[in-house]
Amino acid sequence: MSEKIVIFGYGPGGRSLTERLVAEGRRPLITQRKRPKDLPPGVNFMASDVLDAAAVQAVTRGATHIVITIGFEYSTAVWRQSWPVAMTNLLKAARETCAKTLFFDNLYMYGPQNGPISETTSYARWGGKPAVRRAISDQWQTAAAKGEVVMSALRVPDFYGPGVSNSHLGDLVFGRLAQGKPAQLIAPPDTPHDFAYIPDVARAMALLLDLPAAEYGQVWHMPSAPTRTPRQLIALGAEALGKPARIQAIPQSLLPVLGLVTPFMRELHDMRFLFDRPYHIDGYKLTQRFGFEVTPFEVGIPQTALSYGRVAAPGAA
Repeated sequence: MSEKIVIFGYGPGGRSLTERLVAEGRRPLITQRKRPKDLPPGVNFMASDVLDAAAVQAVTRGATHIVITIGFEYSTAVWRQSWPVAMTNLLKAARETCAKTLFFDNLYMYGPQNGPISETTSYARWGGKPAVRRAISDQWQTAAAKGEVVMSALRVPDFYGPGVSNSHLGDLVFGRLAQGKPAQLIAPPDTPHDFAYIPDVARAMALLLDLPAAEYGQVWHMPSAPTRTPRQLIALGAEALGKPARIQAIPQSLLPVLGLVTPFMRELHDMRFLFDRPYHIDGYKLTQRFGFEVTPFEVGIPQTALSYGRVAAPGAA
């Protein structure tokens, strides 16, 4: 049977995986509601809505692999309404096609932790978006344990890289530095925090996608370069740009107040445990299985910052 890889969503995860697969000579099918403007040559597209079961069935017909890289508006109310429906539809497609299915996931379900987070870390009870992620994790893991689907998840911490604009190390940090403006941080600048490099994430997804079916049914954590603080990473990017490493940081104590008038700040306050303490993800399992080596910050951060520098340069396209 010929390979048919269906990638749901073309945000940073879907785009980076597509680029990786194309470099390997493979041609995935991209699906979301609207056709992306920057699809690589030879990559096909089919419109679908992940909340429409019939549309999901149609686009996955004959699939050998399904990759879930979708996202919804950063709203607890939207997540509660949309994620269970989307997961139900995707699991139905995975059952009917027997496709190997990989979920590009986050780590919200663990809630607040005070040490390194591994695949065996128990979930902390926390409402809002973490509760939604726990619920959909239970959905797919139950189906996988029953043998109904061949599915795994790669759980990824905050990520960065060229083209990742909506990131803690994206437009508001390196985009502003490239323009000669202070970086703006919602996170505390001196709290250690793990960040994964998006090309590394794509490489990990491609490896997991090609595992034999017997090795599916697992959760994998994305490894990152040794933990640094946002301030240290901003300094690396500023040096590459030849700009001063100026930072404007929003005090965490102001988030509840700002949330009274700005819904997005209210949503961030719900997730404050990601930044009010050191945040370290244990990716040893994936590193050991594949001999996986991550890109050092000394390489990834300058490349990310300079991608903004090219845009900010006079006369740049």
